[in-house]
Amino acid sequence: MNPSWLTVFPDNLRALLLKLPPSIFPGLEEIRIREGRPLEINAGGRYYFLTPDGEMTRNPDAAYKPGKQDGNRLLDLITNHSLYTMEEELRKGFITIAGGHRIGLAGRTLLSGGRVEHLRDISGFNVRIAREIRGIADPILPKLLDFRHKTVNHTLILSPPQQGKTTLIRDLARQISNGTWGHPEASWPGLKVGVIDERSEIAGSKRGVPGFDVGPRTDVMDGCPKAEGIMMMIRSMSPDVLIVDEIGRPEDAEALAEALHAGVRVIATAHGSSVDDLAARPALSKLTESSFFQMYAVLARTDKGLAFKLWDGKRRGIPAAAPSWKGREENV
Repeated sequence: MNPSWLTVFPDNLRALLLKLPPSIFPGLEEIRIREGRPLEINAGGRYYFLTPDGEMTRNPDAAYKPGKQDGNRLLDLITNHSLYTMEEELRKGFITIAGGHRIGLAGRTLLSGGRVEHLRDISGFNVRIAREIRGIADPILPKLLDFRHKTVNHTLILSPPQQGKTTLIRDLARQISNGTWGHPEASWPGLKVGVIDERSEIAGSKRGVPGFDVGPRTDVMDGCPKAEGIMMMIRSMSPDVLIVDEIGRPEDAEALAEALHAGVRVIATAHGSSVDDLAARPALSKLTESSFFQMYAVLARTDKGLAFKLWDGKRRGIPAAAPSWKGREENV
């Protein structure tokens, strides 16, 4: 077992990680390196520290503690030996490497005019491992279909971080592009899909070429801010469906509204545990007030896998515990 993402780690950290049992690797989600503090992994939603022998433990005192040299070498590798060329990524606090793996960064910020200009003295790294799970969208896609117009409904997918949003929309892009609708009455062909991949996580592109299977009729705008990328995609590639991850800024909402007026269907994700959470965010509340989204899906991880609850746009904000709630929960 020697996954490609292991190449970004210095030799000593890579050797330590390779001591993990092979059964751990398929469920490995995060590797956290904090200078002078215990090395930590997240495997299947469970967190462990790693000892110098590569054994998993709950005891932080028994764990390997990466030093400054480990952090410096890791930073050198993930920036391809050129910090200067990664100025914009460093300012945002993350770097995405080939394969769609995102590495979050923590350190000392330098401000200019009250805004973050640069990140220095980086001492914390969170390597988030991206995976392609074909078929994960099978249970949900048939419920998002608009049979009248032979397309999908405007859909917003909500969940807290690390619940599977990006993995889900990656497979939705593939299936919508292929026209594998999963419903016996859906016989129309695949649609043109435009993916706005600001952090290069959905398609895992390298030099503009997707590393994941996002479908034969899918175009990807890689590394582009969402609001600008949405408008560029509409003007240049005339998609039938737009897929965009983690909307949150006012300009994102405005661009999505423009897509609606252009006749493009939208599948987007955002952080939140409920539709009420979205309505409480000033930047996105207008989207709920105007009934922009026709469907809402709230994701949650369970012991059985990924579960979701669905609402149509008219029933948004109804508490799940209310007797009138019409959501449907299923395992993905």
